[in-house]
Parts: sequence; structure tokens; C-alpha cells
Amino acid sequence: MKILVAVKRVVDYKSKVRVKPDGSGVDTSAVKMSMNPFDEIALEEAVRLKEKGLAKEVIVVSIGDAGCQETLRQALALGADTAIHVNNDQWLEPLHIAKILRTIVSKECVDLALLGKQAIDDDCNQVGQMLASLLFWPQATFASSVAITDGNVSVVREVDSGLETLSLSLPAVITVDLRLNKPRYASLPNIMKAKAKPIKKMTVDELGLQLKQHIEVLHVKPPVVREAGISVSNIKELMDILKQKDVI
Repeated sequence: MKILVAVKRVVDYKSKVRVKPDGSGVDTSAVKMSMNPFDEIALEEAVRLKEKGLAKEVIVVSIGDAGCQETLRQALALGADTAIHVNNDQWLEPLHIAKILRTIVSKECVDLALLGKQAIDDDCNQVGQMLASLLFWPQATFASSVAITDGNVSVVREVDSGLETLSLSLPAVITVDLRLNKPRYASLPNIMKAKAKPIKKMTVDELGLQLKQHIEVLHVKPPVVREAGISVSNIKELMDILKQKDVI
């Protein structure tokens, strides 16, 4: 069985995000970039399945500029076998990402696609569902447990009312949640080995795709700064302040 994992390069969650002065997007020139945390969990699960003998190859794919190769090197150091970089400098919609992944899934004869449930930079939570639809594959989202037996995948997922268990036939698409596992740290020997491993490079044109823009980003601005809170000594004082602000 071959497993595909999509890994996105995003602004590190510890970094402070700044908007460009012209409002065209987020300034990434002087911030730390890292692998999307949900994708790291998906990669860890794929490597664990390979270690159990349930998969023979873990393929990682990253779509973006040259900086994505650093993310792919990290994925190789964490246990991935094959890395694919789809070089692209333009902003891509979730549907575009899904179409690119569908093409790679078909070319690489993938049996299971493991994706993070969302990326922390846009929080779209759409690519996994779109990929499953394009492939006509069964899907399970927000997985907190994944088990493979006899060509079927049992997935426990979190829903509003508790936990739900789904049984899927392979091939399938699964998006993972935070509680699925705790990703490992890459060892120094594996980091050194990853630097020597080849990365397959391709472009959207080489994949034979023509991607039409459906979404236009008009303007990006930071959230409104919240006013500082105040302390009150009793309920009467609180009610007086709320009346002054016309809240009640």
C-alpha cells in the first residue's frame, strides 16, 4: 500500500503574523516557516502504518515556492520515503490543491491519502473533502484513530455529540485531527540522510493542469485590536458601566 501525505509550509504558529502595508497579503519575509502541524500529525500516522508493515511507501507532496523543499527535507527526516515538490509561486485555491493532489495520486498509484484537517494559515478545511470528491473515494474527516485491517480502514472521528466510528474501503481519503498522535522528533542521523535524498520536482503545467481562478483576494487586514478590560468592585458598578455603553 502507498500512502500520500500533503505537507504545507506555513508561518510557524509561534511567529507573529504581519500584514503587508498594501494589504495584499501576509508578510512572510522575516518570519519562521514550518510544516503545518496537522500535516505533521498525518505524516506521523503514515510512518507508523509503514512501521507496522501495513504500507510499503510514504510519499510526501508540497506545493509552493522553493522554500517547500525545506519542509520536504523535514518530512524525509521524519520517515517519508519519497518527496515531490510542485513548484508554484502563485496563490492557489483549495480546489487547485485538490486537483494537483488528484493527479499525483493517480500517477503514483496511491491507496490512501492522509491529510491534515486544515492548514493553520487559512483554516479552510476543504482540500481533503474536495480531493475525495474528485477521486470518487470514500472519506473520513477529523480522525482521532486510524486502524487498517483486511483492506478496510476503521476511523474514529470527533463529532459534536461525541465519537463516531466509520469503516471505509480502500482506496480512501482521511483528514486527521490533533488527538490522533504525537509527532516524533527527527534524529540527527535521519536529518543528515534526508539532505542527500532526491526530491522530485515538477510544475503545474507538467502535470497537464489548467487551473482557473474562482476566488479573488481583495484586501487583507489585521483583526481589530481589542480594548483593554477594566475591573469593577461590585455588580452595581458593572451595571452602571454597561448602561453608559448602551449595552443594556
